[in-house]
Amino acid sequence: MAFLQFATSAEDGGSIGTTISANNAASSFAPLEWQIIQLARHDGLSSLRAPDRWDRLKTWIFGERANPRLANGRLESLRRLAVDAWHRGYAVRPSYLKAFLKAGFNENQLETLLAAISARRRA
Repeated sequence: MAFLQFATSAEDGGSIGTTISANNAASSFAPLEWQIIQLARHDGLSSLRAPDRWDRLKTWIFGERANPRLANGRLESLRRLAVDAWHRGYAVRPSYLKAFLKAGFNENQLETLLAAISARRRA
């Protein structure tokens, strides 16, 4: 584990003594991303596929339903992986993993996401 030390000694005249873990910074999500992960808990697996004829017929008969898809591609890849993880645990689809990593997330964030969802599923 790598640490970055941002501290000045008393000899330098400073009193700041903060240590930040570079590994934790690389594996954390922004508050908005955590909200998306929590909201994905309530999305069904059907939200991952494109609407078909049956979905359009139900929309025509019963009215429009909320579309859970996000306009931001990066956040949508996070939502798709989170939905799959909420329903399937660690057995997520490889295509969602690839899209997640391609969107700019890293493997530490993937581990954090899957571990957090797994812990919540057990509770």
